[in-house]
Amino acid sequence: MAGHSKWANIKHRKARQDAVKGKVWSKCSKAIIVAAKQGGPDPDANLALRYAIDEAKSANVPKDNIERAIKKGAGATDGEDYEAIRYEGYGAGGVAVIVDALTDNRARTAPEVRLAFGKYGGNMGATGCVAFMFEQRGVITIEESAATEERLMEIAVEAGADDIEKDDGYWTIMTDPAEYLDVKAAIDAAGIETSSAEITMVATNSAEVSAEDAGKVMRLIEALEDLDDVQKVYTNAEFTDEQLAAMG
Repeated sequence: MAGHSKWANIKHRKARQDAVKGKVWSKCSKAIIVAAKQGGPDPDANLALRYAIDEAKSANVPKDNIERAIKKGAGATDGEDYEAIRYEGYGAGGVAVIVDALTDNRARTAPEVRLAFGKYGGNMGATGCVAFMFEQRGVITIEESAATEERLMEIAVEAGADDIEKDDGYWTIMTDPAEYLDVKAAIDAAGIETSSAEITMVATNSAEVSAEDAGKVMRLIEALEDLDDVQKVYTNAEFTDEQLAAMG
């Protein structure tokens, strides 16, 4: 895939998250509230809550915010009755897009998501139309200068990681979701700083995006991410560094 880097996408997303930090923190808190409400406030007994807390920490959500969200969820506060919904569809050029939302009003969320797809040259599809192109994985990225391959192999693989790759100045550690927290804990315990860490949907086959479609696809992703009900957006679109730079 000449000129393409999958981790260019991660760096771009991280820069965008930093730019809209307040909204990212709010979405992390919502995920914690829902997890605590559904499975209880003890992360040792509630795996979904452990994932949500770990992701909030990776997004630099303050400890006080995390604790408030846990208490709010554990208290089953009225008015916080969210349900998880997944929407699927296609962006410009036929790239696959998955949208995960937490909403208290389907009648509001679905039209907003549909409108975003239509505005930027895409369309929503039926449930399952693109999900088969993705698999759930734990993904941890680390700057190349933060650790040697030998050191990461010693720590991460021993803790249960499946694979370690180097691309565009970053190490990327892949895990099964069940092994993610143990691997992340081992890396943290070794004092190695991570650039990003999350349970995510990884495309089994990526799709290069033409210069003509790149802007539309990126604007679709950003429009979806800006919706208050949307938690995560996944795509198999693969952008070049040049395309990302052109889009700012």
